[in-house]
Amino acid sequence: MTDLEPIDPETAIDLYLTDRDSEVTAATLQSHRSRLGHFVRWCDQQGIENLNELTGRKMHEYRLWRREEGELSPASEKTQMDTIRVFIRWLEQIDGVEPDLHTKVRSPMLDDGDNVRDVMLEEARAEALLDHLEKYEYATRPHVIMALLWHTMMRVGAVRALDIEDYDEDEQFLSVEHRPESDTPIKNKERGERLVALSEEVCAVLDDWIEMRRPDVTDEYGRNPLVTTPQGRVHLTTLRGDCYRWTRPCIVTGTCPHGRDTDRCDALEYDQAFKCPSSVSPHAVRRGGITYALNSEWPTKAVGDRANVSEAVLDEHYDRRTKHEKVEQRRQYLENI
Repeated sequence: MTDLEPIDPETAIDLYLTDRDSEVTAATLQSHRSRLGHFVRWCDQQGIENLNELTGRKMHEYRLWRREEGELSPASEKTQMDTIRVFIRWLEQIDGVEPDLHTKVRSPMLDDGDNVRDVMLEEARAEALLDHLEKYEYATRPHVIMALLWHTMMRVGAVRALDIEDYDEDEQFLSVEHRPESDTPIKNKERGERLVALSEEVCAVLDDWIEMRRPDVTDEYGRNPLVTTPQGRVHLTTLRGDCYRWTRPCIVTGTCPHGRDTDRCDALEYDQAFKCPSSVSPHAVRRGGITYALNSEWPTKAVGDRANVSEAVLDEHYDRRTKHEKVEQRRQYLENI
């Protein structure tokens, strides 16, 4: 039997994240840190100060606790438990838990479609929101963020990574680059680098943002971020927060589609906008922009290249067109048969 070496949850997770630092992107590392933070809370509630005590039964209890405490969907539960399994397997290598414990960490099997999220910002809402920003918040940070997310279909990390020098106002495009050495990695790394063409309308917003509204600051690496706050390059949490805040329907319409009191709703608080059932994340805006492009008969490859996503992933995770919409679009090719 293996002699286990005592290790507490916090120390184990710090060592694990340090070990993985050179293997995964900063975004993946942050995701693991967040998911494992729930495990630390559970250990604290259970009085587990030494991970040598973990058993298959305890891991099953954690799975049930996390499912109920987080109100997780099957897809979210799988993501959580898959991360735990990787962590437990790592612990086995340093004699922190019993051998093969990771084989007892279970996660749900997903049926077709269970891992696909359908939430997106619909075209009508996006147009109404952008019109509202154009009229009342022209060339402000939220206007710039929402215009970029919708029209370019970029991931939020790519928007954060942009510098002023990445914007070519004459040729009307943005250059998306992977710069992990100065804290702006992008998903897919060098494979995610690309030029993204812009419309005249989006260029006008960027031009006026840079000239009139953008806080004139550099980041800690001496770079000139395109999207800034008075403190420097915008944080991902700020980008996500702006997205949740400005996709609350009451901001545009003045009324709540959920029957809530618009004077007392919890989601009206600056940092609680995500509590609105209709507010959406940047990823949902991206998904909506992709679906809008596909509905506008953009070639799938062109959408994939612009959004930096493969056609297979595009079809499974982003294309929210109905079967009827797809068949009507295919009908145009009948005359060529």
